[in-house]
Amino acid sequence: MSKQAITLAADACAAPLRVIGVNITVLASREQTGSHEVTLQEGPEGAGPPPHSHGWDESFYVLRGRVDCLVDGQPVRGQAGSFIHVPAGTVHAFQFGPGGGAMLEIAGQGAAATAMFRKLDQEIPPGPPDLPKVMDILRDHGVSVAA
Repeated sequence: MSKQAITLAADACAAPLRVIGVNITVLASREQTGSHEVTLQEGPEGAGPPPHSHGWDESFYVLRGRVDCLVDGQPVRGQAGSFIHVPAGTVHAFQFGPGGGAMLEIAGQGAAATAMFRKLDQEIPPGPPDLPKVMDILRDHGVSVAA
């Protein structure tokens, strides 16, 4: 596969995926870049995933609001302009703070995040999620939820 430059105009973005309370716009998938993935994630206060881990690095750049993270058991507060890097295999979680927020997520080499987000958007409707089905989708994409 030959690599090509990617240019994405603001009006060319696909509609955000709805992933259990978080709107996720895929800016670049692994299929496009040949390695990493980039998404824009926006959510209301309290939205975000439970503690989990996966086999790819993940970084967050907070654009708006506050993002409260837990990284390897340690609390990390990200304000607008903050950058948080989580190495592969590290248990982590985040929640958007008061008033909600927005961040860029950069998923490293071998990530399956965008495929997982698409599957969750397709199979988990808004409202209380079917947790066993969510857990199956996460597991199928290499994500382990911490006990």
